[in-house]
Amino acid sequence: MQRCKRFWQADRPAAAILDRVTSDRPPTPNLRAVAELAGVSVRTVSNVVNDYVHVTPATRAAVERAIAEVGYQPNLAARQLRRGRTGLLGLVLPELNSPYFAELAALIVRHAADRDWTVLVDETLGDPVREAALLRGSGARLVDGLIVSPWGLAPAEVAVAAGARPIVVLGERSAGTVDRVAIDNVAAARAATEHLLTSGRQRLAAIGLQPHLANDTAKLRIKGFRQALRHAGLPHDRKHELATSTLHRADGAAAAVKLMDRGQAFDGLVCFTDELALGAIRALADRGRRVPDDVAVIGIDDIEDGRYAIPRLSTIAPDKAAIAAQAVSAVLARIDGADRPAAEIVVGHQLIVRESSGGSQLSNGRTPSAKA
Repeated sequence: MQRCKRFWQADRPAAAILDRVTSDRPPTPNLRAVAELAGVSVRTVSNVVNDYVHVTPATRAAVERAIAEVGYQPNLAARQLRRGRTGLLGLVLPELNSPYFAELAALIVRHAADRDWTVLVDETLGDPVREAALLRGSGARLVDGLIVSPWGLAPAEVAVAAGARPIVVLGERSAGTVDRVAIDNVAAARAATEHLLTSGRQRLAAIGLQPHLANDTAKLRIKGFRQALRHAGLPHDRKHELATSTLHRADGAAAAVKLMDRGQAFDGLVCFTDELALGAIRALADRGRRVPDDVAVIGIDDIEDGRYAIPRLSTIAPDKAAIAAQAVSAVLARIDGADRPAAEIVVGHQLIVRESSGGSQLSNGRTPSAKA
């Protein structure tokens, strides 16, 4: 007991200093301080902070100036709890190590942050069991809405797993009951193929079919590839359409090697991702095939690596910023109770011509595409 008493007495000077320091701090800015400076009620300040629409522009401007002057920081967590929300969105992607999905995730996080929302990210590796678990499991109940790019679940399964939770699907996974954001994959692959054909290539091959996935993206891209050949009066040979287990560089290299080992003549490659294209270019170089002199190559995605490859990679560039913005807006609208039919949101893409298909080393030619 005596030891405890001595400890407390020894600590008294520190406690006194702490009391003096905290008493000297200026008061924390609050709603009342803002209201007094703006000449309005506390309720009006609260309405501005919570983005209520029934505030005149002049009053809103006066309150926002006062907020900035006093340095008031709204308590976002408390605001969300009052609304019965967590302030969290879930983002479920197939692969986080994919450059395309990594870039898209960064854009979605940025757009959500601009609207005071936090994004929790997870990956599925295309496993339908994990996709379903993430859509309906305990983790999903922590978020107010989900943005999902499923590879393993069929359309009806996505909607069932999501239940009544606000959800937006990225890519070709629509069940007619959830919002979807995507590019026109048929048109994108057709544009890539037509570019190689107009540059004089006549014997084209496609790399990236994925019959093992429920995802329809590869199916739509091969459809666009075949449409372009048919329009040019050229037959398509199924032996020139190669499936891959994943969409990585190694798969592109293996597919190109398979084409060469078969002895099949080809002077152009349409690869369904940029990663596949970069792998194919490496394999062609290892076999002494020059790109684009012997074989022209084009990908889809416009990942950063393609801009610095040797040769620089021609590609179809999806408007990733628009995909992210539309996905965030759509899921937040559903969280706010938007009552409308499921939306099919199609964003644009561009043909970017670089060295791998015969473009100038110094050029970065862009051919815009119309939104479908």
